[in-house]
Amino acid sequence: MPEIMTMGELLCEIMRPEEGVELYETGDFKGPYPSGAPGIFVSTASRLGCSSGIIAGVGNDDFGKNIMDRLIRDGVDCRWILKSGKGSTGVAFVTYYADGSRKFIFHVENTSAVEPKAPESMEGMGDTKYFHIMGCSLMASAEFGREILKTMKLFRQKGAKISFDPNVRPELLRGSEGLDVVQEAFLTCNLLMPGVRELKMLTERSTVDEAVAAAFENENLEILVLKNGSKGSCVYTRKGLELEMGVYPVKQLDATGAGDSFDAAFICGLLQGKGLKGAAQMGAAAGALNAAAFGPMEGQISQETIEKMIHRHS
Repeated sequence: MPEIMTMGELLCEIMRPEEGVELYETGDFKGPYPSGAPGIFVSTASRLGCSSGIIAGVGNDDFGKNIMDRLIRDGVDCRWILKSGKGSTGVAFVTYYADGSRKFIFHVENTSAVEPKAPESMEGMGDTKYFHIMGCSLMASAEFGREILKTMKLFRQKGAKISFDPNVRPELLRGSEGLDVVQEAFLTCNLLMPGVRELKMLTERSTVDEAVAAAFENENLEILVLKNGSKGSCVYTRKGLELEMGVYPVKQLDATGAGDSFDAAFICGLLQGKGLKGAAQMGAAAGALNAAAFGPMEGQISQETIEKMIHRHS
């Protein structure tokens, strides 16, 4: 039975192979690559030895097969993935810039990616320890976002902890309703893993210290992992700042999915009894390995490679 569950969009990613090529320009693409933040997350968790499952949807098409083949290979529990005969598989087109930023065009709304509903039965999910939510999934469509929140409440009633990465995508943000569902997850979660900009936005505070204090006004919140890209991460509890974690040096080829791999590895570290420091090390190693490969799930992430990276830089 899955220790870790998530619900969200699965999609194929089609990517510019070189920096600085705009999506409106005629040119080459690479892919399709299996993707979607929830898919990257459960793929990483499964490869790190934690049983993981996902509630999601794919089309009955070749892109759906691309995603399913990869998740099955990685050991993800796929029995809650809807294979739709109505909609096609979701797609994202991505381009990169020299400063590390990215631009997306998403084809997600009205696809199979946002068809799934909250489960009518929790059969097979009663032993789940963490239910993980991404902000991009909540904003994929208004109806799908509400279904994810319903599922969150079901898992919470079953005693699972709620982990949340706001992961706000401006390309998906549609007015105040999108922010409302993000805020509900933010005010419910036990483990919060935002970026600096996202934390300030959610708390409406201008400094990190003020934003962290405001986040802990949520009485459910136990751990806040503040991710800051190349500057590493900081782990807070209600006692205050517990530790700062740097990044492991790699030649970065593609940062897409690094944060999702970080999230999964951090939660696996907690479930495997590694403590906050060990979990942060696992998160940093998984994020680095993800970024060292082109493609959102293509990093050489395993229990062995994670351990090697941590020991190499200890």
